[in-house]
Amino acid sequence: MSISKLFLACSLALASLTLATSAQAEVKKPVKHKVSKAAATAAAPKTGDEDADEPSVTGATVVDFDCELGNKVTLYKNDADDSHIALRWKKRLMRLTRVGTTTGAQRFENKLLGLVWIGIPAKSMLLDSKGGHQLANECRNAEQNKAVSLAAPATDAKL
Repeated sequence: MSISKLFLACSLALASLTLATSAQAEVKKPVKHKVSKAAATAAAPKTGDEDADEPSVTGATVVDFDCELGNKVTLYKNDADDSHIALRWKKRLMRLTRVGTTTGAQRFENKLLGLVWIGIPAKSMLLDSKGGHQLANECRNAEQNKAVSLAAPATDAKL
């Protein structure tokens, strides 16, 4: 009788070992495929989302802004569409949509990227609404820079 119990115990141990091994074999790590950046860009479909797609700047009026800390921003305005602008920042071109304001400031946003461009007569600034900080401040185009330089001597005379 002890041999039969020993045989039964060995059979159960062998069966549990077989089950554990097959369970481990079923758990597989996901396979990662490497795709080149060019292939990923070519395969990426247009989203149809204005904030995500790169805008066309053909026939647009170009305005360059010099900002503090040596930053540069370029705006592309289309006379036929005053509800959108294209903005070039750090070698990237993005589409921003006009948002109404009560102050008269020009405000354009790209909610997907979290970018906000605010323009007032004296200067403009680019904000990161997701990160909660300024990207470019004291941005002025050539016309605004000229007005600042003309006003500077009058300020010095008062001192």
